[in-house]
This record gives sequence, C-alpha cells and structure tokens, in this order.
Amino acid sequence: MKLPLVFREAFYFVLILGGLSLLFLSLPFKLAKVVGFLFLLGFFFLFYFFRDPERTIPADPQAILAPADGKIVEVDIEEKSPFFEGRAQKISIFLSIFDVHVNRSPVEGKIIKKKYHRGAFLDARNPRSSEVNESQDWWIETPGGYTVGVRQIAGLIARRLVGWKEMGQKIYAGERIGMIKFGSRTELYLPVVCTVEVKPGDRVEAGKSIVAKWP
Repeated sequence: MKLPLVFREAFYFVLILGGLSLLFLSLPFKLAKVVGFLFLLGFFFLFYFFRDPERTIPADPQAILAPADGKIVEVDIEEKSPFFEGRAQKISIFLSIFDVHVNRSPVEGKIIKKKYHRGAFLDARNPRSSEVNESQDWWIETPGGYTVGVRQIAGLIARRLVGWKEMGQKIYAGERIGMIKFGSRTELYLPVVCTVEVKPGDRVEAGKSIVAKWP
C-alpha cells in the first residue's frame, strides 16, 4: 500500500507512540496507565501535527505565494543572494509546532538545483539560523526566466528536512515540495523587481497567501 506523502513521514512515530500507549495502558499499575495516557495524547497530536489541508491556489499570474504556514519574522534586502547574482528580497517565516509543516512552491517553474547543508540547530526564530542551521535549498526557475530561492531550515526541535521533488522537475505554484518536522523556519528569496505584500508579524498560509507580486 502506498501511503500519502505526509502520513508516510509520520508512520514510524505513529507506530512507536501507538505501541507504547497500548503497552502501558495494559499494565495493572496506576502510574503505568498515566504514562500510557500521555503516550496516547502524543499519538493523537501526531495526526494534528502531520495534517495536510487542501488549499485554494490564487489564480493571479503575478502572485508569489507563501512557501510555508506561519508568522512573518523578517522582510529584508540581502545585498548578496545565495541563489542568484545580485541583491534579493528575503521573506522569513517561522513555523511553530502548531502550524502546518508542509512546504509548497511559491511559483510555477522548474527545479534547477537542490542542495542539502549540514549544520547546527539554533532556535529557528534566531536570524543566525539562516546561516548556520541545517537546511535544504531549492532553486526554481520561472517561465519568465527569473530564479526564486526557497530555504527550509531545521530548528531547535526540528531535526529532519523532507523533500518530495527532485532537480529537473516542473512544479506549479502552490504544489507540495516537502516538509520540516517539529518547528522550523522557511525563507523565500526573490528578485528585487518583485513587490513584497507582507510585513513582519503577518500570518500566512502556504500555497494560499500572496506574499509578493511580479511587476
């Protein structure tokens, strides 16, 4: 049986927590039953955390979509982009453990490069996490010839970055590309010709919220 992508990532967690809850709840000790109940709560939380709601993708061809659910923590100009020559507009999104953790493509295009970086596990709200934390970068070339960068960043709790697409694949705006497990940060790097539509403090939803627009 082929499992859905998101549930496949949760499968072993579900087995372990489900098995432990059944084991402890079956023991004839009060403390064991309390522990079993806690494992059971964790079991049900996994289904909440690994949820993957459907999204209505905006039809606006100029729209650049949020690559992640969460809170905008930074909107800035980078003098030297890690994804293309010249300056870039960077939009950083912090994902708490209560946000949907599926990442979606902000634009239509082709994945021209994908690179994984080993690193530290600072709190994802720390701006330094962009440079030193474990991360996975995606280069997406749009039909208009621009390159857009997406960076998945592991956080203090998140220790696994998941990618479901590979280099050379064509993707559509709002299409699922991967996920980050348990609290993290996702960054979007855009050409300076784009107009940013969000500010720090705004909350966005992946594949649904418009964070910037093409000229």
